[in-house]
Amino acid sequence: MLGSVCKLVSKAFFVIAALVFFGASGIGPLSIESVVAQEAEKKQKTRRVPSISEQVFKLLGKAQEAIDLKDYVEAERVVTEALQRKRRYNENELANIRNTLGYVYYLTERYGKAIEEYKIVVAQGEKIPEGLETTTLYTIAQLSYVEENYRDALKYMEIWITKAANPSAAPRFFLATVYYQMKDYVKAIEQMELGIKVAQDRGTTITEQNWSLLTFLYFEKEDWPNVIRVLEILVKEFPKREHWVRLAGVYGQEGREKDQLYTLEAAYTAGFFERRTDYTNLAGLLMQDEVPYRAAKVLVAGFENEALERDSDNLQSLGQAWQLSQEVYEAIPVYEEAAKLADDGKIYERLSYLYLESDNYDSCVAAADGALDKGGLRKVQAVQTVKGMCLYNNNKLRQARDAFSSCRREARRDEDTTSTRICAQWITFIDRERDRQQKLAEASGG
Repeated sequence: MLGSVCKLVSKAFFVIAALVFFGASGIGPLSIESVVAQEAEKKQKTRRVPSISEQVFKLLGKAQEAIDLKDYVEAERVVTEALQRKRRYNENELANIRNTLGYVYYLTERYGKAIEEYKIVVAQGEKIPEGLETTTLYTIAQLSYVEENYRDALKYMEIWITKAANPSAAPRFFLATVYYQMKDYVKAIEQMELGIKVAQDRGTTITEQNWSLLTFLYFEKEDWPNVIRVLEILVKEFPKREHWVRLAGVYGQEGREKDQLYTLEAAYTAGFFERRTDYTNLAGLLMQDEVPYRAAKVLVAGFENEALERDSDNLQSLGQAWQLSQEVYEAIPVYEEAAKLADDGKIYERLSYLYLESDNYDSCVAAADGALDKGGLRKVQAVQTVKGMCLYNNNKLRQARDAFSSCRREARRDEDTTSTRICAQWITFIDRERDRQQKLAEASGG
């Protein structure tokens, strides 16, 4: 979770965001038409700004032509030479020339130099049009963020907010990302919530990235009720696997196992499962909720979608789900496959019990031998007991007695008095049965 949220606030992301903003708002050198529009704006505003001379108009037009041709060297030469002249420019002229040079620096990715020029622009204060001032303030804030100068990013964005008329949610979201980078999560949350309120009041879009960042911020504060609240919005507005899985995880963490189960089931039904853990987590919760048949179906789907590898652990889980569902004949072939792949004989041991219960004594003996051969068993004598019982039921009394004799030896070695007694009783019982059968055979033969 943290990795994907952090990507949303990476430097590269905000370079792209800055580019989008600049492209949409026309930041940079003013065209002749823009300057004329500014002149018209001055007449409507109370702010009085100095006029731009015809010579400066031509200068800006020449620089604009070079920029349009992507001849940034020529554009820089034009404005730099103009600044080197002894002629005194008024504040508005100087601001427009500096703004043009700042834009050339921006286009050539010299962001530090661009910021310096834009700061000179806003330093002209009341002597430049309000539109140019507010736009440049926003630009400085964005570029300061790209340069990781977060204090300046905050400073200039806060100034911009005081001057902007009815600002949208975007600057609040921007401030939140700045505070996030400064690890001031409380203020970041405050700005995110303000931005969301503005967007909701205006009926404008709140992006998935906005909600995801807010989720991360609440996560960092360990404010789990709000993490859940925002994730519930995300699964509704942007139904994706990662949001469903994270919501289920937080439900589980908060002890809301039923909600965790229902959330994962909803994601499964909607077709959002992709990874091994998606299937195994849901299957585990279903087993815990005592619905093993549904758990088995989920695991089967995981194998069919190739999200689950057919290894011994996954196969054993499926076998156990089938077994607890009383679907023994479904469980047995799965356990057989799992046992062959396992490093020890524990699955073979489980198989031997299943075969005993289903009266498949030959397979029971084979499974018990497989368990003994692979080893790693908790109690060898337990497997010997099962083997002996299956051999007895197949009327292989001598082999059955050997199995119980091995059982008694292992039990004595482990000081397992219960198994020692049981195996000894079986030996006695088999000896009597052999005697009985021998006498019957002799009587029959006579």
